[in-house]
Amino acid sequence: MRDTPVVVAARRTPIGTAGHAFKELTVDQLAAPVIAAVAGDVDDRVEDVVLGNCMGPGGNVARVSALAAGLGHEVPGLTVDRQCGSGLAAILVAAQAVRAGEADLVLAGGAESASTAPLRTPRGADVPYARAPFAPAGHPDPDMGPAAEALAAAYGVERERQDAYARRSHERALAARAAGRFAKEVVPVGGRVDDQRPRPLGEASLARLPAAFVAGGTVTAGNSSPVSDGAAVVAVVPERLRRGLPGLRLVAGSVVGCDPELPGWGPVPAIRRVLARTGVGLEQVAAVEIVEAFAAQVLAVTDALGLDPLGADSDRVCPGGGALALGHPWGASGAVVVTRLFSGLVRDEAPPGTLGLAAAAVGGGLGVAGLFEVV
Repeated sequence: MRDTPVVVAARRTPIGTAGHAFKELTVDQLAAPVIAAVAGDVDDRVEDVVLGNCMGPGGNVARVSALAAGLGHEVPGLTVDRQCGSGLAAILVAAQAVRAGEADLVLAGGAESASTAPLRTPRGADVPYARAPFAPAGHPDPDMGPAAEALAAAYGVERERQDAYARRSHERALAARAAGRFAKEVVPVGGRVDDQRPRPLGEASLARLPAAFVAGGTVTAGNSSPVSDGAAVVAVVPERLRRGLPGLRLVAGSVVGCDPELPGWGPVPAIRRVLARTGVGLEQVAAVEIVEAFAAQVLAVTDALGLDPLGADSDRVCPGGGALALGHPWGASGAVVVTRLFSGLVRDEAPPGTLGLAAAAVGGGLGVAGLFEVV
């Protein structure tokens, strides 16, 4: 137990819609202020920085960001790419180093600047490609919008429920902001202190939106997350060096693969594996934070797990809203949900032993999950 990893600090930037609030800030300019803030929260020697990133310029974004944050030449840096699960996967990687006794303080999370990400063109080609493949030739490799549409069809997630969940996400985010619940986790960046996207959504307005990806489909711009810019970082230390700070002990983490044709399904086997390995029942978990890439995807996952975020479990699943309202900065979103978990359980002084789950679906057919306990 002495080297059990514990998250003792967690911060994030405001989240901006790509091309708008942070359109001129590079990924390291988003990450560096958050790294510096978390390092200041723990006031100890940082041994490494692990950041998730999907679309950045390369060059080891974590190392560049660590230097930009002023951590010193001796702090290395590792950049992790598990696409939309990168931020959470980076935290699991940091926790593994701590658990193994190889590091005593690792800052981990993710950052994404979709606004400044470079366009990539294969050598000899005339035009950039839209994205790298998530799977090789001969395997399904859908874009995320059509994949969410396929998941909704496969698991019977109706348009009305998707719109209702999207409306709920914005309502919860607006209420959380009004109550000051984001204030202690947000590091001002680029002159902003608030997330750009959350807004009131009318039922009739949502219902009028056309299908965004498949003719006659159910997934629309209103029940999908936007492409976004932002960063989130946590501090991971071993239990023996926690020094009385409240935090989230990582009980177990899991990264799994699933059918690449339905990548949104990934959190289901990832969460089930974590719960099976720990002997914990989902009914024992007080808070569940899932990256809300699409309302269809969240509802398919929660239906499979027996959760009802529009009813009995409304205060357990993304209670302060999620990526549908805040935005989805791909490489950072998995760390944003851990930051939200930290605020909801640690900052709000949940009793020791309270459990929380963080999870993300990943393009190409992956799921990432972490089970945490208040200490």
